Amino acid sequence: MTDGFSVDLDALRKAASGISTTLDAMATKKVSDIDAPKDAFGHDSLASAVVDFCDRWNIGVSHLATDGAEVSDRLNRCVQSYEAAEKHIQLSAEGILKSSSGTDPGAS
Repeated sequence: MTDGFSVDLDALRKAASGISTTLDAMATKKVSDIDAPKDAFGHDSLASAVVDFCDRWNIGVSHLATDGAEVSDRLNRCVQSYEAAEKHIQLSAEGILKSSSGTDPGAS
């Protein structure tokens, strides 16, 4: 026999919110902000390496942001599903305890 399980819906909400907050913060700090004109590096190869790094890093950040938004969305949908299931179970249990002639006399 299983002992069942429980889900901390507040923790799921906070996790989703934390991811969204982090993504919002990431949106204000662009990798391109550290990019500089090639002559600022004093060496063409170094400047090219920095440009290549920034380009690749931007791609990685973009993928991370997309994945993070998906995780946040799925956590929020899980909360909604758990809440809907809980409401359904509650209404079903209430329906079982009521008869067509009123409240179940054995419930009191």
